This record gives sequence, structure tokens and C-alpha cells, in this order.
Amino acid sequence: MHQHPSTPIPDDISPGASTEPTSGPTGSSIESSTSQGSVIEARHITVASDDGNPLLDNVTLTLRPGELAAIVGASGAGKSTLLRALCADRELASGRLLVDGDDVTADPVAALRIGFVPQADPLPTDLPLGRMMHYAARLRLPRHTSRADVQSAVARALEAVDLQSSIDTQVGQLSGGQQRRASIAVELLDENRTVLLDEPTSGLDPTMAGVVIDELGALVARQATVVFSTHRASDLADCDRIIAVDRGAIAFDGSLAELYAATGSCDLEHAHRALIAGRLDDAWRTNTATDTSSSLTSVPEATHPIATSGRCDERSRATTRPTRRHQWSTLTVRTLDAIVHNRLTLGVMIGAPAMVIAMFAVLFRRGAFDSVEPSPTAVIMITFWIAFGSFFFGLTYGLLQICTEIASMRRERRVGVGAFVQVTAKFAALAPVLIGINVAMLAVLRWLDRLPAIPAHTAATLTVTLGLGACAALALGLAASALVATPAQASLALPMLCFPAVLFSGAILPVPQMAPAGRAISAAMSDRWAFEAVGRELGVPDVLSLTNAGNALRAEFGATWSIANATAWTVMTGFAVLFTAVAVVAVDRRCRR
Repeated sequence: MHQHPSTPIPDDISPGASTEPTSGPTGSSIESSTSQGSVIEARHITVASDDGNPLLDNVTLTLRPGELAAIVGASGAGKSTLLRALCADRELASGRLLVDGDDVTADPVAALRIGFVPQADPLPTDLPLGRMMHYAARLRLPRHTSRADVQSAVARALEAVDLQSSIDTQVGQLSGGQQRRASIAVELLDENRTVLLDEPTSGLDPTMAGVVIDELGALVARQATVVFSTHRASDLADCDRIIAVDRGAIAFDGSLAELYAATGSCDLEHAHRALIAGRLDDAWRTNTATDTSSSLTSVPEATHPIATSGRCDERSRATTRPTRRHQWSTLTVRTLDAIVHNRLTLGVMIGAPAMVIAMFAVLFRRGAFDSVEPSPTAVIMITFWIAFGSFFFGLTYGLLQICTEIASMRRERRVGVGAFVQVTAKFAALAPVLIGINVAMLAVLRWLDRLPAIPAHTAATLTVTLGLGACAALALGLAASALVATPAQASLALPMLCFPAVLFSGAILPVPQMAPAGRAISAAMSDRWAFEAVGRELGVPDVLSLTNAGNALRAEFGATWSIANATAWTVMTGFAVLFTAVAVVAVDRRCRR
């Protein structure tokens, strides 16, 4: 069994700081660091569900560095709830949670010392492992950390979980066990030595599960605090401590030898089944209840071995954590990097607009805006489809951006990355791409004589109009992506959002000809405002006035193209801001849950 630490963390060890290498080619190794895990104390904590029923009931527990602790129990017993409560990821109905003697409720910074790896590995799968770790480090290490120190932190973390050789492998191509270890490595980037894991061996074959447990044991040997939940009996063989949860309470807390004594079996599988079923000797039940309720009385708060030395260092780290601007720029670049590294996504993002523009070129006839032989109907349709094309590009870009990454966003929230930064970084990464696509669409259609010759200032105005329309649609896509639960639901949302944009745009049926309810809905369609502003700039009313049929259409459309650019731009900007705010609120609520 691992011995409890008795020496404090040196104050001169800080995340991202480079140290002299003691072994290996990657700089200072994990073994060279003298930092250790935190003491976590749960004092009579209770966690309740939304309807008030207790999920954890008066749990008292102390976790220390240097011991590998496993939390076991039947499904629904409260294993995951206990883990999340211990890392301050669940709100306490009562009781106190202390990290190195600091009350997390009064000092939330203390919770930053605890790394948490959820059961689902929320890692960006499109990036190589090294690139993914680089961005994760930038979100965790102090904002003034140099690039060399970031690389050193990444190397140390990967060395700790034996993944140095996979640094150039795409995360999505790693095996299940390697992805679990990569998740652990992320939590080691800022020198965390306290890691809580929710079923890290779930879904792994016995060999890979054994590798993960061995890596956790190696961390414990370096005086880390490691706690994990599991439903596999084989995971308990090398554990120093086994904690059983039953209906939200601690049913057993002891070593493997004590588990054998409590269950009357020396077979691990039989003992595990007896533990889950609650078949324990009455004396062990009494002893466990007594030990867990009194364990804290013998450890005075002021005498924690690392409470005083770690407290100032952690608060100093908190004041130098990445700013919102730093986080925002990191996530913006990461979004673009992930797109570039995923050939399928990159192909769709480039190929889909190219295909739509090609279809426009085939659909629209040459010279429709010609003053000699104008085509009134074609002019209106060309104007509409240009505006709708911009809307469609923005909507499709945004729809899958959040629903596929909500688990990763929850994890980033634990290190201080808020929903506003996460959503606006997506917007900032994709908006310039959409503007470029709109410029290409206008250039190609003009080159093919599907649009009239226009001066440079008109081209610039059209670019702004279509860019704002695309940004409003992008924000709508992000909001929808944040509100749906799965990518399949996001795909179903696409036609539901596109049909109203087509029907109520004012092109299929002029706004003056709509029923009152239809006119109200039309005002809420961002592409309607883009359609009207684009038509005004392209001189659609003037083209319609050249023929009798065009004059009849102009009468039906009324004042459709009389809108000022400033009005249209203000409305579309308002839509972009509104939908972005909806996305931020939705992401914030989902991450809180």
C-alpha cells in the first residue's frame, strides 16, 4: 500500500514552469516534480435531485495523496454523484467540501486543484494528440506561459500516461484505452496531482482496462490523489482503498483485505458481488459507519500537511490564469485548426458552397438584368436565392458546432472557460470564412454574367449585407445546436429552419400580400431583410419598371426594396446578437447541468 505523504508542496513549483530535465528527452519528467495531490474532505455532504430527493445523504469522507481509491456500487447507487460532489461539480444541499483545508463554497478557486475526467471522453477528436494537448494547456496554464513551457508541460503530461509516441496521432484514431489516458493527461497539464475519474475502464477490453489502472497506480506512486468509480471487479485488485456507495450513503470503506474479511470471501469476483448486494458482516457495517463519520475529527484543519503551503500558491495561480481574451483566441484558433485537420469537414465546408454556387450558375440565365431584354421574375428569384444562399451557408456551418462538443465544453467550464467565450469563439472562427464564401459567390456570378455590372462601392455594400445575413444565420445555427441534444436532432432542425426562411422571405409571396400573422413572421426572418437590401443595391425596382409584367410585379411587392441599408444592417446585427445570446444561455445551462 502507498504511504500517506508527510512533506508539503514546495512553493516554487508552478504550472507551466520549466525545470531541468532529470531523465528522458522531453525535459523535466513527472518523477522530478515533488508536488503531490490534495486532501479532499467531504463533511456530512448531501446532494439532492431537482425534485428534492437525496442523491447523497450525509456522506463524510477523506481522500489523501498516495492511495488509489475506487468507488463501487450498483447502478444508480450514487457513484457518479459522489465523484462530481467531491470535485465541486454538483451543488451541495448541505455539508462542506474542503480541499487542503479550504472550503470550496467560500473559496471556489480551491476546486481548480481537482481534475475530473467524466465517463464520456470529451476530447476534440479531429486534432492530433499533441495539438489537442497544446490547446488544452493554453486554456489551463498561466497566461504568460511561454511556448517552450507549454511544450514542456505537454511532454510531461503525455509521459505520465505513456503516450509520448502517439503525439502525432489523431485523437479519434487512438484506441479506447489511449483516449482514456489522454483524458487523464489533460488534467495533469497544470501539475494537478488530484484526479477524479468516472468509470475510466468502461467499455475497454481487460488488457486496455489493466493498462489504464496501471497508469493510475503510477500516478499514485508519485503521491497523487486518484479516485475512480468502476463496476468491474478486476479494477479493485491493485487498489489501496475501496469505497462502496449504496443508496447515496457509504456502505463500506476499507482495503481489499478488509473487503475479503467483510464479505467472507477471498475471491475478488464473489467479494465484489457481495459488496454490491450489501451482503456484509454486521460488524463491518458498524465499523465502516463509525470510521467514516469520525475520520475528520482526528485531522485538524490547521495541520493538513499541504494546506498552508498549497493555498497561497493556488491563489497565485488563479490570478494568472488565462484571461477571457486569451481563452477566446485559443478556442478560435483551435476551431479553425480542427476544421483543417478533418478532411471530411473541410471538404463539406468548401464543397457544399461550391456546389450551391455551381447550381446557381446553371439555374440563372445570362443577362437577366439586361435593360434591353430583362426578365422580371428571374431578377426577383436571383436576388432571393443569393440572399438565401448566404443564409443557408451560415445556418449549416453553425448547426453542428455545439451539439457535438457539449461534453468538451462542460469539461472546459471546470477550468474557467465560460459559455460566452466558447460560443463567440465559434462565431469568430466561422464568420470570416462565410464572408469569403459570399465574396466568391458574387464574383463567380458576376463573372458568368448572372449579375449586372456594379461599381466597387456597391460590391462592398453587397458584401456587408450578405455577410451580416450569413452571420445572423450562423448565430441561429449555433443557438439551434446549443438547444438540441444530438447531431441527429440538429440535422432535423435544418429543414425546419429553412422552410420558414423560404416561405416568409417575401420573394415567394410578397410581404404586402401576406396575412397579418405572415407579415409578423416575415419580420423575424433575417434573410427577408437581406433579400430586400440586396434587391435595392442590384436595382431590382428599376429593372422591373422596364416591362409591363415587371410593373405589375412591382405593384405587388410595393415598398419591398425601399429599405435603407442602415436599417437592414441594424436588424440583421440584432438577430446575430440575439441568437448568439440564446446560444450562450443554452450552453451555460447545459454545462451547469
